[in-house]
Amino acid sequence: MQAVRAITLDVGGTLIEPWPSVGHVYAEVAEAAGHPGLDPQLLNERFTSAWRARGDFRHSRQAWARIVDATFSDVIAQKPSESFFPQLYRRFGEAGAWRVHEDVLPSLEELASHDVPLAVVSNWDERLRPLLRALKLEGYFEAILISSELYFSKPSNVIFEHALRKLGLPAGDVLHVGDSEAEDVRGAREAGLQSRLLARPSGNGPGSIGSLTELAGLVRDSR
Repeated sequence: MQAVRAITLDVGGTLIEPWPSVGHVYAEVAEAAGHPGLDPQLLNERFTSAWRARGDFRHSRQAWARIVDATFSDVIAQKPSESFFPQLYRRFGEAGAWRVHEDVLPSLEELASHDVPLAVVSNWDERLRPLLRALKLEGYFEAILISSELYFSKPSNVIFEHALRKLGLPAGDVLHVGDSEAEDVRGAREAGLQSRLLARPSGNGPGSIGSLTELAGLVRDSR
């Protein structure tokens, strides 16, 4: 590896995940809106299908409404976008709908102790900054780059270039880590950054890591 002087990190699937799952949160909010007894596993499966078919997704409120409507299609009669979608959208902006992965805080603390600058590079919306603040993660990062604010999403070079300017470093000195091969690994490499795929729990072949706790060692070994 080339020397690593800073690290950028994805958020969803890398730092945090929906808790207990997307389907559980959907079922909880739907029940409060008068639709009891929905199966979280079924909603998880339908969400996965809707997400895979999302096409060009801009992380806007309207785009999320379409995903939610597709998830609940044929499950309830009324579209969530015409009823409880606002409550669901707010819910995913709250800390209680998310879990911080167990390896995150120890890794961020160790990197901070070695003075490794950190930044977030995430495809997300206006809920991310307050969410990171509520989860007590915001303070670890020198910069937070969000696709909805920049109007460019990973794997676009633009969002990575903004991160490099914030960090004040050339691309080759920065390592990006995330859980998407297309958005994080290939996107970062096309922008000139080093990259690693996060594939918990044991890695997923060459060039991947199984835990964020490996990052401090990668930094140390690269210097």
